[in-house]
Amino acid sequence: MQNANYILLTAARNEEDNLPALISSIVRQTIKPVLWVIVDDGSTDGTPAIIKEAKEKHKWIKSIRMDEHPRRDTGKIYARICNTGFDFAIKFCEEHNISYAYIGIVDADMVLEKDFFEKLIKEFKKNPKLGIASGSEYYYSSNNELVLEEVRDDLPMGCMRLWRKECFDETGGYYIGNFPDSVSNVSAKLKGWETRVFKHIKAIQARKTHSAEGLWKGYKVIGESDYFRDYHPLFVALKGLKYLCRNPYYVGIAYLYGYFSSILKRMDKIDNKEIRDYYRNKHREVARFYWTKIKNKLKRGNNEKM
Repeated sequence: MQNANYILLTAARNEEDNLPALISSIVRQTIKPVLWVIVDDGSTDGTPAIIKEAKEKHKWIKSIRMDEHPRRDTGKIYARICNTGFDFAIKFCEEHNISYAYIGIVDADMVLEKDFFEKLIKEFKKNPKLGIASGSEYYYSSNNELVLEEVRDDLPMGCMRLWRKECFDETGGYYIGNFPDSVSNVSAKLKGWETRVFKHIKAIQARKTHSAEGLWKGYKVIGESDYFRDYHPLFVALKGLKYLCRNPYYVGIAYLYGYFSSILKRMDKIDNKEIRDYYRNKHREVARFYWTKIKNKLKRGNNEKM
């Protein structure tokens, strides 16, 4: 494929159980990255040795070692780690005259189907306005069944996504702050780019989203993030109710606690007014999204009856 070059970033911390499977799935890709930077975020297990072996086998794999630090304020720390990797990758490509059209992130606990990036790049080729895209994420339940992570079609997942290079540059790169993937999606939309999740492009995650440090902490951080992005309290209440109605039910309490405790603590909010306004009125976008889906379903049903 013409102009199918992409660079890839992975942040890894104590991922000796998961990283080998990811490396294997990237090596098997029908279109491999021209550069893959793995940022070792202060691992204390066998992760460094796994990265070293991969670099020795594949010259297009590079790595950065960061100092060990405690896990706090995980959203901002993760964004800083990723930006360190992006800065390294972009500079490396400039110095070695490596051209690329796309920039990607893949988490260390993912396994991708072998034509994952080939399929994503084909979608970019079809739609010049597509700025960010991801595949769909699956995870294994406690019953060892493969389960689809349900997300909106226009909200690319952060664990395995691609940016068109022009979109990445125009939106200022990867946002440093809480939930950088969500803010990056909004920044792209505000600049006129389209964002998509493609359900026919599959990736498997070793654990359910937001569960790396336990579901309670994961959903508490989501609540804190929604406060940071200035979600309307009524929208938060409805979102919390949705979480309370599905198992495990305590994640709804964790989410609401994260949001409303942030109010009591008078925590800072995102300093970009345009993005804050977007999130403050997000309920309107959500309503439009689901109303459009309902209309399309009704339309398809009427066409089938004719």
